[in-house]
Amino acid sequence: MAFMPCFYVPKRINLAIMLFMACLLSYMMRVNLSINIIAMVEDTSSHDNGTEVEALPNYGPRYNWTQSDQALLLGAYFYGYMITSLPAGTLAEMLGARNVAGYSCLVAGILTALTPAAAAWDKYAVFAVRFLIGFLNGVVYPCCHSLVSKWSPPDEKGKFVASLMGGTFGTVITWPISGVIIENLGWDWAFYIVGIFVLIVVAIWFYLVADTPAQHSTISLKEREYIENSLGSTLSNKKKWPPYKELILSLPFWSLMLLHYGSMWGLFFLITATPKFLSEVLGFNLSSAGVLSSLPHVARLLCAFGFGAVADWIRRRGWWSVTKMRKAFCLPSHILPGVMLIILAYFGRDPYVCVAIMTISLGFNGAATASNLANSQDLAPNYAGTLYGIINCIGTTPGIFSPLIVAAFTKNENTIDQWHWIFIIGAAAYILPALFFWVFGSGKIQKWNEVQTTESREDIVNTKL
Repeated sequence: MAFMPCFYVPKRINLAIMLFMACLLSYMMRVNLSINIIAMVEDTSSHDNGTEVEALPNYGPRYNWTQSDQALLLGAYFYGYMITSLPAGTLAEMLGARNVAGYSCLVAGILTALTPAAAAWDKYAVFAVRFLIGFLNGVVYPCCHSLVSKWSPPDEKGKFVASLMGGTFGTVITWPISGVIIENLGWDWAFYIVGIFVLIVVAIWFYLVADTPAQHSTISLKEREYIENSLGSTLSNKKKWPPYKELILSLPFWSLMLLHYGSMWGLFFLITATPKFLSEVLGFNLSSAGVLSSLPHVARLLCAFGFGAVADWIRRRGWWSVTKMRKAFCLPSHILPGVMLIILAYFGRDPYVCVAIMTISLGFNGAATASNLANSQDLAPNYAGTLYGIINCIGTTPGIFSPLIVAAFTKNENTIDQWHWIFIIGAAAYILPALFFWVFGSGKIQKWNEVQTTESREDIVNTKL
């Protein structure tokens, strides 16, 4: 590079920043429709007393999309996302994580900018565009995990994994920014600007990112040797078909999958429904709805780091077994968020009280970093990627189902009374999997994790406690 050696920035730092940005882009394209659609449809919402909500100003063309139509469009992304989430790890290994993630984001960004044209054509064109965006973005997180495994020295792993929280930050900034853009430029620019931003970041991605240190053209020899020597033999080239039969018969795995599903229900429900609830039911304007909708995700981002640090602190001191710790952290990650939704269902009449309760609920769910998000590593270190791919694929379905449930309950009337049962269902989705995990969950390495190789078992032994 053109900089003096004393200003050399480690290439792995650049990579961590770009991982953060890739996850941010993925979520920007995922969540922008949740608030944009409010300005795209004809206003038919009402207050609690049955009177019409003050109509939104016209920020662009409005379409006669029913609640069911809107649910279909909000869920379209997740249909596509599910398809590519499972094979994405293999694609990253075969074609290179840099190219798979980069080109996927590139095309998804172009499709995002084309969404207004699709809306002018037909609602099913919007469905197709959203489906394809989800299909393309389904590879991003597995590709990022692949890059972390090749670039992160063991004693820096936590920092690299934390960089993947860029997705949560993407939610935090997209809604308020979209609200401001819509009110000042129109809803079509809320798609155009996101698409342009994606293209700029992708160009930087291709310039800074390489699949491995050895493939980076400007990395220093010292940094390359440091990364490769620190990884040593932890990256094995030996591969084994995952033990799917044993997975199907494993209660600890099923309990993990249910626990992850409950966590994702709460997350995706708030992603797809919060702007709509705040605008149409509570009566906030679009910019306010965007800002307030982001608060739960700010809380989740901050609490994720906090709870993760507490879990690491407990584990270093050996106070609890891994199993006990995972089960204990289900209390803040699942039980308390569910309880908060029950409180919201019965006492959430004041708009600002609603926002506060929703923020506390999702904030507690940040403890998932010490429960469902970490448990795949406990059960099978050799197949942690496979396990996470499976539970993440299943965990995507709430992004499809929750908008349909919202549409079913608000089909004839959209007031706080209809949302009462929506919140109760969300509470059950949080609490019941946690109860199942308390009975059948585990933090111990399972027998089906064993790989018949001559490699050292040191890493496996070290993960037990």
